[in-house]
Amino acid sequence: MHSVSIAQTAEASEADIRLAYVWLIAFVAAFGGFLFGYDWVVIGGAKPFYEAYFHLHSPQAIAWANSSALVGCFLGSLIAGRISDRYGRRAALAIAAMVFAVSSILTGWSYGFGAFITWRILGGVAIGLASNISPTYIAEISPASWRGRLVSLNQLALVIGILLAQIANWRIAEPVPAGATEAIIAASWNGQLGWRWMFSAVAIPAVILLICVPLIPESPRWLMTRGRPQDAKAVLSRIGGPRYSAKETDAIEASLAASPQDGWKGLLSPQIRGLLLIGFLLAILQQFSGINIIFNYAEEVYRNAGYGVSDILFNIVITGAINLIFTLVAMGLVDRVGRRRLMIFGCFGIGLSHAAASYAYHLGAGGIGILALTLSAIGCYAMSLAPVTWVLISEIFPNRMRASAVSASVAVLWIASFVLTYTFPFLNAALGTAGTFLIYGAICLAGGLFVIVKVPETKGRSLENMTVASESLSP
Repeated sequence: MHSVSIAQTAEASEADIRLAYVWLIAFVAAFGGFLFGYDWVVIGGAKPFYEAYFHLHSPQAIAWANSSALVGCFLGSLIAGRISDRYGRRAALAIAAMVFAVSSILTGWSYGFGAFITWRILGGVAIGLASNISPTYIAEISPASWRGRLVSLNQLALVIGILLAQIANWRIAEPVPAGATEAIIAASWNGQLGWRWMFSAVAIPAVILLICVPLIPESPRWLMTRGRPQDAKAVLSRIGGPRYSAKETDAIEASLAASPQDGWKGLLSPQIRGLLLIGFLLAILQQFSGINIIFNYAEEVYRNAGYGVSDILFNIVITGAINLIFTLVAMGLVDRVGRRRLMIFGCFGIGLSHAAASYAYHLGAGGIGILALTLSAIGCYAMSLAPVTWVLISEIFPNRMRASAVSASVAVLWIASFVLTYTFPFLNAALGTAGTFLIYGAICLAGGLFVIVKVPETKGRSLENMTVASESLSP
C-alpha cells in the first residue's frame, strides 16, 4: 500500500506541472544554445573571405584560424563549473551573453590576424560557458518525464542558430564569379566588409538573452546546494505546485546528503570516476564523429566534390535545414524511444554514411552524390549524438557534482573538437578526403559498440535517482 501511495503521489505531482511556464524558462535558457550554434558555424561561410583578406595560405594558418576558438571553448568550459557553482546558473548565463556580444563585434572588425585570433578565442570562451550552463540549467528545472525534450530544446536552438548563420552568410555574401582569384575576392565587398557583418550579427541575440535572463528563476537544485531550501521550494512550486515541490525537495535533500564531496576534488571519488569516464568518452565520440568537419570545412568538403563558392554557400544552408528537421525528430523521440537506442542508431548511421562518402570520393564521384551522403550523416547526427550527448552529460552526475562534472566533460569535448578541427587540413592533405572520412566512419562504428556495452538508459528517471542506473559502471 505504501509503494502504491508513493506512486500515486508522484503521478499526481507530475500532473500538476505547469508546462507552459517550464517551456518558457527553458526557451530563454536555450538562447545560450542559439548563440553557441551561430558563433560556432559562422566561420564556415566567412572562411573564403577572411582567408583572402588576411592572405592565409599555409595549412597551419588555415587550421589555426578555424580552430583557435576551440582554445577559448576549452577555457570557458573549465571556468564554467566554478562560475556556475559560485554565482548561480543565471549569472553565468548572463556573463556568457555579454562575452558573446563583445567578442562577435570585435572579431568582425579586426584588421590584423592577431586581433582576429584573440577575439575568436574570447568568443570561444562564451561558447564554452554556454555549452555547459544552458543544458545544465534546463536539466535542473525540468520534470523527469519531460527532461529529454526540454534539454533537446537547447540543441534545437543550437541548430536554429547554425541554420540562421548559414542563411545570413549566404544572403550577406555577394555572388562570387567562378575561378575568382584571391586578389579579386580580397578586394571585393565580401573580402572587405561581408565577412565582418557575418561575425558581428550574433551581438543582436546576445543582447536579447542578456535582457531575458533576469526574467527566469534560479535553478532550484543550485539553490538547495547553497542552503536556500525555501527559495528552491518557491521555484519548484511555480513549476509544479506544492505537491511537486515537496516531493522534489525531499529527493534533492536526500541526494545531497548521499553525494560525494563537491567541487573538482569530488571528481576523484570512486563513485564518480566511472560516470566521468562515460561523460568523457561520449564527448569525444560526438566530436570524432566528424560532423563538425562538414560544417567548419564545408568549402573543402564540397569543393573537392566539384562545387563552386556560391554553390557551396547554398549547400551549407541545405545542411543546416536537414540538421534542424532531424533535431525536431529527435525531440519527439528522446523521451519515448530512449537515449541509448537513438545513440546506437546514430553511431551506425553516421559510420555507414561516412564509409559510403569515402568510397564515392575514392571513385572520384562528386556533385549530388556527395551532398546526399553528407546530408545522411548530418541527419543521423541530428537525431542522436548532437542532442542526446548533451542530454546524457547533463543527467548522469549527482546534484552536488553536476556543474563540475559537466564542466570537465565539456572541456574534454572541446579538446576533442580542437584536435578534430586542427588535424583535418593535415589528414586531408595526407590521406585525401576519402581516407579522412573513412577514419571518421570507423570511429563512429566503434562508438556504437561502446554505447551498447557501457551507456545506461536514463529515460524517465529523476536526476536524484540517476546513479541507481549507473552504479554498475563505477570501477
